[in-house]
Amino acid sequence: MLKYIIKRILIAIPVLLGITIIDYAIMSLAGSPLEMMVGPKTSQAALEAKAIALGLDQPFYIQYWVWLKQLFQGNLGYSMKSYQPVSQIIGEHIVPTLLLMGTSLLVGLLIAIPVGIYSAVNRYTRRDYTLVSLSFLGTSIPSFFLSLIFIYLFTVRLGWLPSSGMTTPGTEGGFMDVLKHMVMPVIILAVSISGYNTRYVRSAVLEILQKDYLRTAKSKGIGRFRVINKHALRNALIPIVTVIGMQIPTLFGGAVIVEQVFSWPGLGLITMNAIINRDYPVIMGIRLLTAVVVLIANLITDIVYALVDPTIKY
Repeated sequence: MLKYIIKRILIAIPVLLGITIIDYAIMSLAGSPLEMMVGPKTSQAALEAKAIALGLDQPFYIQYWVWLKQLFQGNLGYSMKSYQPVSQIIGEHIVPTLLLMGTSLLVGLLIAIPVGIYSAVNRYTRRDYTLVSLSFLGTSIPSFFLSLIFIYLFTVRLGWLPSSGMTTPGTEGGFMDVLKHMVMPVIILAVSISGYNTRYVRSAVLEILQKDYLRTAKSKGIGRFRVINKHALRNALIPIVTVIGMQIPTLFGGAVIVEQVFSWPGLGLITMNAIINRDYPVIMGIRLLTAVVVLIANLITDIVYALVDPTIKY
């Protein structure tokens, strides 16, 4: 296992470099940050001086090489908008994103796994069709649309929950205050996660329930609960783990929209602001972090395979 992990890490290094090259090239094709500074009072000479100061007068590969050298020195650069270190900006906003994403993933899985098992056990019944239809509904509803409905109902009409931020302005916050601000964005993300995973859990358990060894376990009279939750679920975990591992990186994308709607002070909010302002150092820092998360999630998924299925050898 240790050799496998080291091998995967060594393979991940050139993959990570390739991702940064592609990201930097696409970002350069999108336009120059200097276009955001153009105005009636801005002279061409001032723009040229700014381009030289930022190194934007150099070819793409020179700009990338300068950025890469700074990265190896532990420097992600400075924001073109706020002039803060990019590492400081990401450090200030990553905790709220991890809190929101982690809670949403946990709530979504706590709903999806038992519902998927129940649906598989009661397959082709009205309850099964109802749960499958609800899972499709949860997956298909756009998160921004559901967010607006929740804000209208629970903030505008009922006044039960706050609709923006992580804490109430003018207060010190606290656990209960943060919890109240988390309720709606967590539910929005959990609806999508549970709807997506319920169908995979149902499909995986349904396939395992048809196996001969499950019929043998039933015939031994060890009990329905143990047959389903010990034998069936354990063997159905491989495809479920795969789907969960793939969802961890995609939560970054889903959180961008939800964080923007609820003004949640996470990476999604600063990502949108960086894109609007063409703040390239911030964009590259966030893209690098996302790529690392993807590679780590894939590695953890492969390691969990061995824990779930002892027959897997690396």
